[in-house]
Amino acid sequence: MSVPSATDAAPRDGAAREAVPERDADRDLTASLLRWVLPRSLFGRAVMIIVTPLLLLQVVATWVFYDSHWETVTRRLAAGVAGDIASVVELMQLARDPSAYEKIFAIAREKMQLEIELRPDELLPNDAVVVRETLVDRKLANALTDIVQRPFRIDSRSLEKQIEVHLQLPQGVLRVIAPRRRLFSSTTYVFILWMVGTSLALFAVAALFMRSQVRPIRRLAAAADAFGKGHNVPDFKLEGADEVRQAGAAFNQMRERIQRQITQRTEMLAGVSHDLRTPLTRMKLELAMLPNTSELAELKADVAEMEKMVEGYLAFARGEGTEQPEPADLGRLLRDVVTNAAREGAIIELKAEGPMPVNIRPDAMRRCLTNLIANARRHARRIAIEADYNGSAIEVLVDDDGPGIPPAMREEVFKPFFRLDSSRNPATGGIGLGLTIARDVMRGHGGELTLAQSPLGGLRAVMRLPV
Repeated sequence: MSVPSATDAAPRDGAAREAVPERDADRDLTASLLRWVLPRSLFGRAVMIIVTPLLLLQVVATWVFYDSHWETVTRRLAAGVAGDIASVVELMQLARDPSAYEKIFAIAREKMQLEIELRPDELLPNDAVVVRETLVDRKLANALTDIVQRPFRIDSRSLEKQIEVHLQLPQGVLRVIAPRRRLFSSTTYVFILWMVGTSLALFAVAALFMRSQVRPIRRLAAAADAFGKGHNVPDFKLEGADEVRQAGAAFNQMRERIQRQITQRTEMLAGVSHDLRTPLTRMKLELAMLPNTSELAELKADVAEMEKMVEGYLAFARGEGTEQPEPADLGRLLRDVVTNAAREGAIIELKAEGPMPVNIRPDAMRRCLTNLIANARRHARRIAIEADYNGSAIEVLVDDDGPGIPPAMREEVFKPFFRLDSSRNPATGGIGLGLTIARDVMRGHGGELTLAQSPLGGLRAVMRLPV
């Protein structure tokens, strides 16, 4: 027995590896098509899950009805009409005197609902059989061929509620007018109306049921969104299916844990600040009573730096404080912040047209804007601020002409206490919490803060706040 070598197995392995990406691509294409076809909402998908089998059932039932019941009934009705016509022809052949034809026709009119007329010495055209492509016409033509066995022509277009049949007899052409109701079963309409009616009724019941099931999920999503924006969300009422109730209970527990953690952190930092401020104050008083020396000046600078760091820590803690959102005008808040910065010597161009009502925490938002402007002032000479609506959000752009931040480091600078020594070193001031606090405030409002390249050549801070 020969053993395949490694070189023999390599092509097969390579082919298998090539086949795997193709299968992955097919699966991705199928998933993309399904995402494009399926509704995006849970309500739409749930209704589709209910309605699709219902529609398939209706189609199958209609096909079975058309293929069996309707076709069978139509064939029997056509055979009945063809049999009556054949009976009239037989009676005409048995009659010894043509004067008896009128009596036969009268009996057919009264008993068979057939209007019959004999046209003596008339001939049908060569294309004797003229049949419309409908089920009734086809079944009647087949019945006349099998039962009457004479040349005929069917006209189902000339009369609205009747069908004409022309038979070729030795005496001439026999014109027979039969009502359509003798060839068409009304159960067809009844069946279709019943199917459509029950489908609409079931669809309405399914839609109402699914709407009541989806409503708690939407309420849970709205509560989570409001809590993520810093709003005071009361206990979520548990309702709906067991899974929705379980998700609501988990949300309530998560909210309580987060609020407890925020409260504990704020209280802890408040206590730390109190403990630190007391010795710092005593140190400042003792230093003020000492004679001025070079060593004393350095010590005072260190104490001032420590006090500045403590204030920064407190500002970071207050970013998730207990301030509640309230209606405010973001444009007016921007103008107030720019005015205060201009008093300190900043050169800022502001473009914010008209009022911009929004539900925010004013003090936190003021702190966010102040930090961004202070960050720009620290490294640039020119600052431009523009605020306007962009879709369903207000977008605030803060541009400067400073050295900017490398693209690879624009996410790193949002980390607490992170500093860029190459372009924004400790000598420029700050403790590395300004951008962290600004993004923390924006995310607390359900928005986002990102950095990009500014048209002025420096850094652009993009604030996007949903309204």
